[in-house]
Amino acid sequence: MTLRVIVVDDESVTASAHAEYIRSRSGFSVIGTAFNARGAIEAIRTSFTRHEPVDLVLLDINLPDRSGYEVAKFLRAEGLPVDLLMVTADRRAASLRTATLHGAFGYLVKPFRLEDLGRKLQEYAQYRQRAGTSGEWDQASIDRLFQRQSTTSTLDLPKGLSEDTLDDLSDLLSRAKDGLSAREISEQLGLSRVTARRYLEYLHESGRVDRRSRHGTPGRPELEYSWLS
Repeated sequence: MTLRVIVVDDESVTASAHAEYIRSRSGFSVIGTAFNARGAIEAIRTSFTRHEPVDLVLLDINLPDRSGYEVAKFLRAEGLPVDLLMVTADRRAASLRTATLHGAFGYLVKPFRLEDLGRKLQEYAQYRQRAGTSGEWDQASIDRLFQRQSTTSTLDLPKGLSEDTLDDLSDLLSRAKDGLSAREISEQLGLSRVTARRYLEYLHESGRVDRRSRHGTPGRPELEYSWLS
């Protein structure tokens, strides 16, 4: 079984790179790309009109004309059986829940590696294989079918870090005009400087924030962290 994919991203270079990678994966074919919500809807409609319906849409949430959530609403309103793998730079828990409510199969946070995309494609292929079997299922089989691995890294947090604090810190960094240091983060969120640095280093290692030395301050240079959008 070959699974048909449409790639939707407002950046043409990114869309092309993701489409090329998906084509390299066994069992997948890319039947279209789009750079905005209107183009996405047209590509999806066309796939059904040609009786070659798309299975999975790699859907960027932040599109220039309408959000990816609007595309998801359209699909549900039209009753089109399309699975969604949503892509966004927003990793807050509220955004993850919104994506889930819109029927997302998975959720990838920018920037992500092609290996991360490959892992989600593999999960999707396994899901479709299980869902395509016939006969009656017991509860254990149903549970396995609906099992999802988290598409964010919050469930794999190092010991001592919490999702709520990580969300608060991520929100603060994403709204800041300039980079912030562990000291500034600790003062604004009421954390110890050591704790703030642990969260910041975790985000840096996860590819969510940039880290660089801040010069021009007395004494030892501070490290400042900037959100990567």
